Amino acid sequence: MKLSELIGKEIVNVYDGARLGTIGDSDLIIDSVSGIVDAIIIPGKNGVSRLFAGRGQMIIPWEAVKKIGDEVIIIEMDRSKRRHQKKI
Repeated sequence: MKLSELIGKEIVNVYDGARLGTIGDSDLIIDSVSGIVDAIIIPGKNGVSRLFAGRGQMIIPWEAVKKIGDEVIIIEMDRSKRRHQKKI
């Protein structure tokens, strides 16, 4: 799958039904050697991300991605165990 095919897809957590953002607003962490996506980074500002304001960015490990559909990316992740990255 090409990165351009992911752009615009909404990220939805099946664990709690939360809408976390879209890939166009997010960044990806890609392994520079293998080219494999390691994680999705949801910014800590605007929209739903206001819930995370002051905590930096939410990092969704690629292993949490369960299904990529035509319009959404379904993840399964207990948000109480999410990883955060402080803004630099």
